[in-house]
Amino acid sequence: MSAVTIREPQVLDALRSVMDPDLHRDIVSLGFIRNLVIEGDVVSFDVNLTTPACPVKDRLREQSRQAVLQGVPGVRDVRVTMTAEVRRPQAPDTSALKTVRNIVAVGSGKGGVGKSTVAANIAVGLARTGARVGLLDADIYGPSIPILMRAGRPAEPREHGIEPGEAYGVKLMSMGYLTPGDQPLIWRGPMAHKALQQSLLGVNWGELDYLIVDLPPGTGDVHLTLVQTVPVTGAVIVSTPQDVGLQISMKTLRMFQQTKVPVLGIVENMSTYVCPHCGGRDDLFGHGGARDAATSLGVPFLGEIPLDAAIRRYSDDGRPVILAEPESPSGAAFGAITGRLAQQVSIQAFKHIALTIVEE
Repeated sequence: MSAVTIREPQVLDALRSVMDPDLHRDIVSLGFIRNLVIEGDVVSFDVNLTTPACPVKDRLREQSRQAVLQGVPGVRDVRVTMTAEVRRPQAPDTSALKTVRNIVAVGSGKGGVGKSTVAANIAVGLARTGARVGLLDADIYGPSIPILMRAGRPAEPREHGIEPGEAYGVKLMSMGYLTPGDQPLIWRGPMAHKALQQSLLGVNWGELDYLIVDLPPGTGDVHLTLVQTVPVTGAVIVSTPQDVGLQISMKTLRMFQQTKVPVLGIVENMSTYVCPHCGGRDDLFGHGGARDAATSLGVPFLGEIPLDAAIRRYSDDGRPVILAEPESPSGAAFGAITGRLAQQVSIQAFKHIALTIVEE
């Protein structure tokens, strides 16, 4: 009895049953299948995802393997390699940041809600997955990234641009590196505008999958400069659960919507306090307000971060909790938020691709 001949179209047809849960299309039509090789009764291929931070990659690996094993007669073994390539939204790029695939703004309505802490942990979380990440501290008057990312090398002015600093695999830029000690920046709006442009366009960022931009609180010159200077993939809004914080944060959200920047999601920080001694829970600032706001506004809810002394402790030490204690409740929360954010960035990229195809 002759052996069954396995052909490439059979394998691809079987893989069409595997759907990306975020993009709602099969992995073949999305172009995820790469390097398909058939050697006798063994099939090998890569599944090239849109981000190394994909939270469902293990599920997609197993679904792909089972689809071929069960859907193609004669297959004895299936070898699946998971790879990733962060896509750039297919929009006109008139900026100098041609080597940066995605720019993600992190904003809040008011100070003190943990926006910079969220930005730093997201940046480190993305870098831990293998992505190429930069973090720009755009809070010109109150830069905190040099404290939150204390380890590593600070940014340095060079003859051909500013060389970014680096810590934990993340490239860094902040006015805090360029101003001595506790000296304040007493600048009017035009000077802040110029400083942000220099921080964006005058830094040798190199190839980046994500540039996270930690914005000042509120809505002002720096926010407008950002969206008018470079194509922003999307924005993340950070808020505490109580009504006052949410109402002010919604102003920032509306600002992004009015300037045509997609809102990638809302993060609820200081959500619940868990006593480290007795395990009791207390909603000091309320709980669930940001989730309810996201639902009513029709934007993604990225997750909630507990009120945890470890976040403060590691932040003061310049070591993000997602790196110091990734399995702790707060570290795990940041990890989940990072994965959901990466999903939303990928969704935006494919929305642009789909729109481009329709227009053509």
